[in-house]
Amino acid sequence: MALLLRLPTICFPQRLSPNSTTRMALNSPNISRVSFPDYSTKKSDELTNRKLPILLFDIMDTIVRDPFYHDVPAFFRMSMAELIESKHPTAWIEFEKGLIDEAELARKFFKDGRPFDLEGLKDCMTRGYSYIEGVEELLLALKTNNYEMHAFTNYPIWCEMIEDKLNLSRYLSWTFCSFKNGKRKPDPEFYLDVVKHLEVDPENCVFVDDRMKNVEAARGVGIVGVQFKSAYTLRQDLSMMRLDVSG
Repeated sequence: MALLLRLPTICFPQRLSPNSTTRMALNSPNISRVSFPDYSTKKSDELTNRKLPILLFDIMDTIVRDPFYHDVPAFFRMSMAELIESKHPTAWIEFEKGLIDEAELARKFFKDGRPFDLEGLKDCMTRGYSYIEGVEELLLALKTNNYEMHAFTNYPIWCEMIEDKLNLSRYLSWTFCSFKNGKRKPDPEFYLDVVKHLEVDPENCVFVDDRMKNVEAARGVGIVGVQFKSAYTLRQDLSMMRLDVSG
């Protein structure tokens, strides 16, 4: 849960399959020249007839507002800097990877072992979950146009709280979650597990994440990586790849 600098860059894989075609996007609002795959020439997998590309979405601060940054410091009556300084350095990561349960998280969340209201924290998180502006409409358009979509996220079993409130499964499958897979982005093995599970070539997957290091890791295994900045810019980026985002 470290604070990260959000860099205004979109990364795409350096290599594409021999049958892939690209076009140059010259009107991007963020960069002057980026090579985008053109999926209009490859609309489905020849063996399985699955529509391509397959879309992989980070969840927190890509689809759903992350309460940790906005609400949790106030819950603990701390500044963000104080919270980062006082929390245990690995407890949340262990929780995200499914290595510890809620009870253990409560026991070791703070470095000094101080108790806190775990149920109150969960209520605070749940209240803070909401769709990022414009994202639900984009997901609906993609779903209407029959794109296969999966969550690919670092998050604990509290994904269930997000689902209970926002019903993301209307649009995508909760397939790749760190608490189930035991791995976290940007571990390359997590990305390779995703490609192996989906049984497609990496370049036939488009991965969207707000954190640049995760986008770069996707690029490293040949997945198309798009850094999320807003629903508006994401819609533009997908359109440049000739995905149908109408509707």
